[in-house]
Amino acid sequence: MIAEGALVLFSGGQDSATCLAWALDRFARVETVGFDYGQRHAVELACRAAFRAALSARFPAWAARLGEDHGLRLDALGAISETALTREAEIALRADGLPNTFVPGRNLVFLAFAAALAYRRGLRHIVAGMCETDYSGYPDCRDDTIKAMQVALNLGMERRFVLHTPLMWRDKAATWSLAEALGGAALVEMILEHTHSCYLGDRAHRHPWGYGCGACPACELRRRGHEAYVTQRTGHPAR
Repeated sequence: MIAEGALVLFSGGQDSATCLAWALDRFARVETVGFDYGQRHAVELACRAAFRAALSARFPAWAARLGEDHGLRLDALGAISETALTREAEIALRADGLPNTFVPGRNLVFLAFAAALAYRRGLRHIVAGMCETDYSGYPDCRDDTIKAMQVALNLGMERRFVLHTPLMWRDKAATWSLAEALGGAALVEMILEHTHSCYLGDRAHRHPWGYGCGACPACELRRRGHEAYVTQRTGHPAR
């Protein structure tokens, strides 16, 4: 175990929930931060408390390391973003090939605010769920972007933060497998039940892979990953 503390960017989604478990398995003290930037799927923020509570109840050793949760409002980010995540618009590909769910600068802003919070809280390690193996093509999820941000934050704040992205080279099936390796079937079930990925914020429909509309890109990615995970685990196609 690493004796230092960590701050996890915890949105309430599958990836950040897995990252939270990853951090609790490694660091002596772990705090979380979530961002409200006017996202359409703000229901993900409501899932955060339920997941933290379930995690603490099921894993006492992790509960002892789980510290304060922080919520930060970043309304300006939503106000300046003309995207399908911050406006009532149909999800589609843009002319440049990026999905219109891309919120320019979002992860850069998140990491800057997380580092400022970590600075105040005395936390050296910052953990986030960015991934470029199985993702929507967002440029601020790329490994080069995260490495560049680490350099900028350390120079600008005169600190030696370490940015961890444990999912960077894992596809969604591998992310489910990581959750199972960290916390067994109990953690997998908690992620299914208490996290949210659907861009439309649909919590009315429960699927084998969790809640969602079943049609948006986030649901499709989560569904395919879970089906591949089940197939790899059982040797039989998911039903």
